[in-house]
Amino acid sequence: METTGSATEGDPLKRGEDGAESGTATLPTELKKKSCKEAWGLSKLTHWRTGVFFFSLFLCLTVVFAFSFIIPCPVRPQYLLSWNRTFSEAATYDFIAIEDASKDKVMDVLFVIKNTDGSQNNTCADAGLPSPCVFLLAVDGTDGESLWECPLEPEYHWAQCGLDRGKSRTWDCLLSHSDKLTAVDKFTGEVRWQQPQPPGLHCTVPVLSVPDLDGDQVSDVALVAPDSTQVNILRFILPWCSSQGKTGAQIGSTVSLDSSETANHLLHCTSGGSHYVLVQKDTGVYGLALWRIAAQAEAGMEAGLKKDKHWEENSSATTGFVPVYESDSVKQVLRVGETGNPPNLLIVTGKDVALINGKNLKLLWRFNTSSVLSEPSFGHYNKDNVLDVVLEEDVGNSTKRVLILDGKSGGVLWEVNLLASPNSPRPASIHTANSFSIFVFWGQFPPEPNSTVRTLLERCSYMLHPLYSKVLLESNSSMDHFITFKATLLERGRHAAYILLTGPGTEGAEGTVVLSKRKLKQDVPISTVHRIGTGGSKETNNDIKEAFNRLRFSEW
Repeated sequence: METTGSATEGDPLKRGEDGAESGTATLPTELKKKSCKEAWGLSKLTHWRTGVFFFSLFLCLTVVFAFSFIIPCPVRPQYLLSWNRTFSEAATYDFIAIEDASKDKVMDVLFVIKNTDGSQNNTCADAGLPSPCVFLLAVDGTDGESLWECPLEPEYHWAQCGLDRGKSRTWDCLLSHSDKLTAVDKFTGEVRWQQPQPPGLHCTVPVLSVPDLDGDQVSDVALVAPDSTQVNILRFILPWCSSQGKTGAQIGSTVSLDSSETANHLLHCTSGGSHYVLVQKDTGVYGLALWRIAAQAEAGMEAGLKKDKHWEENSSATTGFVPVYESDSVKQVLRVGETGNPPNLLIVTGKDVALINGKNLKLLWRFNTSSVLSEPSFGHYNKDNVLDVVLEEDVGNSTKRVLILDGKSGGVLWEVNLLASPNSPRPASIHTANSFSIFVFWGQFPPEPNSTVRTLLERCSYMLHPLYSKVLLESNSSMDHFITFKATLLERGRHAAYILLTGPGTEGAEGTVVLSKRKLKQDVPISTVHRIGTGGSKETNNDIKEAFNRLRFSEW
């Protein structure tokens, strides 16, 4: 018989001793306690997660609130697509500097005019100067309004700006006028110092920015001038600014060097950090170590300058000159770009154009030409990250050939023949975010058969897109006399524009002077698409214009 009150398999609904039905599972006491602790721990962890979530949400909202309402967002300057400044009964000169004079991260325009009155109610008489006098003006790149103007004693000789970059100076522009040298602050237009200038400094921009030579922790300036008493002799005045650039006083004596009569000299820094002045002579281009010149100016001044072993091995034992390129007809020596360690050198002669390796002075390539019309410019036609060279070559019969030479080999990448319009600016280029440049040059397309014959007095500007090399975009230009022209970016990585300075046909003559800015893309809709060569581009005119409109610009 089954025992009464005992739960068995045959009677699963019987209750156990604790009064529960036999079919219900009964947990031991230890398991019950453990399960409660785990449940309590899980509940505690959930509370912590909830707290962390709400704290993170509060922190994010606080940051958003701070950046939205407390910290103001930077406001990009609003600029006009184009603007003009007109000065009547004024004279102007071949000088334009593109600098940020207003500290708004948009480049501004500095130029020089001669007039009786300034644009800000300043007069020559108020400044105690004879009338008309010289004004150095800074114009806002956004809208063309005057930022400041600095009246100076006439006559104007030359000016150079951009001298403060990384040099710890309190001034940026140096002007030669009357019998004075004047240093001007580009941000305020204030005169920082003024000194009488040595004779012979009326030539064009004889300024070299050199390292600190007098130990005042401020880089100095060397002046280069032909000797008025001796033929083919240059005078180096080192240094020309001392006492942290506040006085402009000369330290050391003047050094005379054998050279041809030209003002186109460069300061070249080798890969070892040694500085050489590239001097043009009747037999070619030669380098002379800055430490040699400084030692002649004042004993011990060369102490802080480095010497380059490779260059010195090639120098003359008697003169110290290092041969760079031998030619009896050197016209120009140009630095290829501002980057590189060191940048290469392009030398233009009456016979050829040569590219020299800036490190070891080896000839990289040579292109034969005897008729270069203007100063070469540089840009990226292909995407090899090497700057290519733009030349204008006279081919006779009032025609010029525009060539783009490969920066690596010197071979011709692209060319076109144009009528050589008088008073045309040199070629220019603006780099894009696609690793190539847009090229701008001036001239006139030869008339097609049975078409209206243009006169040589007409002038057009052309834009070349390297990806559409069989077409040119033509735009009619102003018929005023060009004084100077620059294509540039007015903002970092954007706002491609060109600056034109027009005036009387003779530099320094009185007339109407116009300074204008025009956005590069502004002319695209009204431009004419010209097909060149054979097998032209298959894209429509609208496709070509749209390709120009889609461009995004960038620094090199």
